[in-house]
Amino acid sequence: MKKINRLVSEWIKGTVGLSGYLAENGFSKDLLRKYVQSGWLESLGYGAYKLSGDNVEWQGAVYALQKQKNSSIHPGGKTALALKGYSHFLPQKTQVIDLFKNPKDHLPRWFKSRQWMSNLRIISTGMINYTDTNLFTEVKFENIPLKVSVPELAILEMLYLVPEYYTFEEANLIMESLTTLRTDLVQKLLAGCNSIRVKRLFLFLAEKNGHDWFKELNVKNLHLGVGKRLVVKNGILNNKYNITVPKEYAE
Repeated sequence: MKKINRLVSEWIKGTVGLSGYLAENGFSKDLLRKYVQSGWLESLGYGAYKLSGDNVEWQGAVYALQKQKNSSIHPGGKTALALKGYSHFLPQKTQVIDLFKNPKDHLPRWFKSRQWMSNLRIISTGMINYTDTNLFTEVKFENIPLKVSVPELAILEMLYLVPEYYTFEEANLIMESLTTLRTDLVQKLLAGCNSIRVKRLFLFLAEKNGHDWFKELNVKNLHLGVGKRLVVKNGILNNKYNITVPKEYAE
């Protein structure tokens, strides 16, 4: 009885428990099965459990993948910027949560089969190496702590989704508000970013908005590739960064 009491007392309400992690902490699959039969736990699918009667949403599922499986999945892009107060002035449509991850991090079936998937946009990208812990900050959703992209990373992630999911104008409004980005982290992220289009778009918008941190960047040391990059259809080519931009943003 002491064991189940410890499990229940240490379990963060609203989160998922993964069998591999629980086994490492002394709770075998057979024991977990007994707890399900006794009504202490409920199965969410293969290898995943929740406290009986508990309500689990995507935050509790992402928490489990981050903390118990060391997954790279995290709220990023516009979602992370909104959590930091950078998108309150943008028109809010039906709120979609942007979750970014490394392509090698495959989501388990129990995660993909839940109703919360209808509200999530899962973006698998190798644009950034997500192993650097400095790229994340902790945000609490009620009592659930999650790793979320810092603004320097989040804006690159948002630009990755322009123009498919976000407009050029939205991206510019966000960039306009990013007056306090850390130059050293921006430099590091741009140096490691694998998307030439995103890097050029970032530099174009940063320069356009005249941020002080932009003036401290060493742009000459960045690999910006060759050739043109299409950002918006029927746009005007910006000769400095070799990307197409809306006519109203042309030089």
